[in-house]
Amino acid sequence: MREIIIGSRESVLAVAQTKILQDHIEKNCPGISVRILTMKTTGDRILEKRLDEIGGKGLFVKELDLALLENRSQLSVHSLKDMPMETDAALPILGFSRREDPRDALVLPAGRMEPDPVLPIGTSSLRREIQLKTLYPEIKTEIVRGNVVSRLKKLDEGKYGALVLAAAGLKRLGLSERISRYFSVEEMLPAAGQGILAVQGRRDLDYRFLEGFFDEEARDAALAERAFVRALGGGCSSPVAAYAACEGDELVLTGLYVREDSGSCGAGTREADVLCRRKDFGADQKDASGSRRTTFGSAEDGGCTGYTVESIRGKRTDGERLGAELARHMQSRDCP
Repeated sequence: MREIIIGSRESVLAVAQTKILQDHIEKNCPGISVRILTMKTTGDRILEKRLDEIGGKGLFVKELDLALLENRSQLSVHSLKDMPMETDAALPILGFSRREDPRDALVLPAGRMEPDPVLPIGTSSLRREIQLKTLYPEIKTEIVRGNVVSRLKKLDEGKYGALVLAAAGLKRLGLSERISRYFSVEEMLPAAGQGILAVQGRRDLDYRFLEGFFDEEARDAALAERAFVRALGGGCSSPVAAYAACEGDELVLTGLYVREDSGSCGAGTREADVLCRRKDFGADQKDASGSRRTTFGSAEDGGCTGYTVESIRGKRTDGERLGAELARHMQSRDCP
């Protein structure tokens, strides 16, 4: 019997996600046995700082990549949002899982109905922080790192008034009951790839046995979202968000980023022949073409306290081009 070893981070969530692929292989490939190889990555060891301060998302995959290159494993499973935008050509992303809930969620301490206003809201992401402060200007935020279980423990011990976590991870851990409220993608734009699992392998191996696991809609959304972030330089230190919704043969791509030189914040969606509208602050509006523009926050003091979201459709097959075009266009304007 052929054995396949799947590399995984050692957290409870990472293993649960890896078992999704393991279960698929064992159910559909009776001639293959599967073993999971867990390891602690550099990103799991350094918990005192935000990822953008210590080297970015590559810190979550370095050890897993090495295991693949040394043939200690033949597959790796990653949360796509934690993968760098550029990957080793020898270790391609083979495909993407069906997308779980892409939204962010507010989690309260066990037994509480609302956050303690004295305590900070814990988040590990600048992307979440700037959008939280637009929704709730009076709140304070504080960095919280570690796996989902350890973050929940800190929350229940009274260190935070609430946490903002990815809904997908909570659901995969069977912790949906901890969610107090969901942030719609209009309120809080997700990280590129949020809710999608990426399966990585070696270029020289045969993976036909994985046919049937991968999801075309998730692939199209992932390619568009990652193209947007990649065109902005990978979002190494500046907050970047992207979300693509597939509707039939069409795709709606929304992107957000913060200009590092000005601190201004902008968001917009685009297809090939539609330009991003100028950022305004106020109620929802429609332009002459009927495109929806939703605005949040205020522009006081010139800070990053507001941004615009527009909804424009494009072809799903054009996702990567749309992502790159949207990024170039937003960078080229004085007001993204």
